Amino acid sequence: MDPVQALRETAFWLERSRAETHRVKAYRRAAAVVAELSEEQRDVRQRTDSWKDLPGIGPKTATVIREALDGVPVYLAELRENAEPIGGGALREALKGDLHTHSDWSDGGSPIDEMMRSAAALGHEYCALTDHSPRLTVANGLSAERLRSQLEVIAELNEELAPFRILTGIEVDILDDGSLDQDPDLLDELDIVVASVHSKLRAERGAMTRRMVRAVENPLVDVLGHCTGRLVEGGRGTRPESTFDAEQVFTACRDNGTAVEINSRPERRDPPSRLIDLAIDVGCLFSIDTDAHAPGQLAWQGYGCERAMRCGVEADRVVNTWSADDLLEWAK
Repeated sequence: MDPVQALRETAFWLERSRAETHRVKAYRRAAAVVAELSEEQRDVRQRTDSWKDLPGIGPKTATVIREALDGVPVYLAELRENAEPIGGGALREALKGDLHTHSDWSDGGSPIDEMMRSAAALGHEYCALTDHSPRLTVANGLSAERLRSQLEVIAELNEELAPFRILTGIEVDILDDGSLDQDPDLLDELDIVVASVHSKLRAERGAMTRRMVRAVENPLVDVLGHCTGRLVEGGRGTRPESTFDAEQVFTACRDNGTAVEINSRPERRDPPSRLIDLAIDVGCLFSIDTDAHAPGQLAWQGYGCERAMRCGVEADRVVNTWSADDLLEWAK
């Protein structure tokens, strides 16, 4: 087995199982080191058992490399065997893509190509890259200049990965007054715009409602991301839901063709089931997304699908069950 593939797949299964970040990074770092070696250099390292002499490779990653060159690493085989099913059933099977993902251009942990190759390997026909906008400095949000550079990278990768398609996108911050944190002309060039609130999450109900309604009424916005902002578990602790008039916000989503995201991240599970029920009753469209920040997290879509199915969301109301052409026609 190719050792780079073995290391990356090991990282994938660890990410999928929500392992600690430092454990995952060790395998991705080692994969990057091995990828730079020629076949001759790899042969020498294997014969002399000197993998650990390379910077960035420790005992555990060296064992995976060594065993990969002789077959399938024991640890990787164990991770595959012990992986818990995520579920999602028929709805997960119907999904053709993911509309909310991040790369190391903002606060993700992996390069664009690794994220997108993993999405393709999971069976997706397309995947939107939606790195953060400039105001979210803590997440290394992209300036207009950096976003334009990213579009050039995506164009090159699309030629390489076809027929799989990377959709250009952004997770743009909804500012205090409901405007969007990026140049409107640039937003108009993108395939998918996810708009989310990341600041002043405890604003009073009326102000938050006005803020969100203005955003989802903006014709540039396609998806309302993790609408309550809640955190129900995880290393960042918990966070209560933002308060807003959900019926008014969802009605604005329906009337303006903005999908309500069902965010699949285990620590978010956003929106809660009662709000999914309300969005169904109002007549909203949905987008079931991972908000993945690492390749293994792309497998989390099943979590969102399970919640959607329990609430009775029908597949044809989920925009990422549509073909890329139909999706992009809707998103115009």
